[in-house]
Amino acid sequence: MDQPIVSLQQVTKKFGRFEALKDITFSVNQGEVLGFIGPSGAGKSTTIRILLGMLKKTSGEAQIFGQDVWQEDTKIHQRLSYVPGDVYLWPNLTGGEIIDLLLRLNDQQRTKKTEELIQKFQLDPKKKARTYSKGNRQKVALIAALSQEADLYIFDEPTSGLDPLNEITFQQEVIKLKAAGKSILLSSHILSEVEKMCDRVVIIRDGEIIETGDLLSLRHLTRIKMTVVTKDSLAGIEKLPGIYNLKFTDSQQQRAELSVDREQMDTLMLFLAERKLVDLTSTPPTLEDLFLHYYEKQGADSHV
Repeated sequence: MDQPIVSLQQVTKKFGRFEALKDITFSVNQGEVLGFIGPSGAGKSTTIRILLGMLKKTSGEAQIFGQDVWQEDTKIHQRLSYVPGDVYLWPNLTGGEIIDLLLRLNDQQRTKKTEELIQKFQLDPKKKARTYSKGNRQKVALIAALSQEADLYIFDEPTSGLDPLNEITFQQEVIKLKAAGKSILLSSHILSEVEKMCDRVVIIRDGEIIETGDLLSLRHLTRIKMTVVTKDSLAGIEKLPGIYNLKFTDSQQQRAELSVDREQMDTLMLFLAERKLVDLTSTPPTLEDLFLHYYEKQGADSHV
């Protein structure tokens, strides 16, 4: 098996007595989009700063391209592109000048792709950065990052401040990078964004990884939402195992909305067939359902 592009093994980070990260372990493979998700304050940005060599880990191993992120950060940065969630620009330079500067810092220059990205993100590159909104500052960083030829792209809340159309543009560009064999680490709290682009997700909460896997396998852990209609009464359905959030939508109890554990689907279907099933609509669980499942499971005491 090829060596992972990004590898963290039991990484911890302490600030005094406070342990911000606890045994963080995950990897990003070649040509993969990995979604790194969790509530605010969960440890996403701290993990990314360690990967970028901006923070020194307390213990564990962190490597990119097989190199130690702290000792070989200069070499690593030549092959990666990064966009933070809060972008600060030189106020007296124009957006276009800043894009050129950021490219030159990595020994690259403006290309036809840069011009295309400026058009797609609808950025006015002639305006001074001090006049830009948060969304426009974010566009400058995204255009510079996506213009670069890199092997790894790290995005930390990259669409913060963007409007929905520009979010779609970003998603399309990430999909192109993946098709070109690039590796992407995407940190986000926008679950729909992660769901559209990512092959696997890593869920972090209170500095700990609580789940890792591909979207299909993780969805097995959540309940399926269903709307059912039968000819005979559904009375007694509440006694079946694995039934939750049951709501009858008519007085005859022939119509109902409910959630069911995946492993109890056979039992439910037999029950519905005996009551002459007329209509059934099922909604597969979303990444948001999964995230809320873990959030609720561990309690609502997350620090922010």
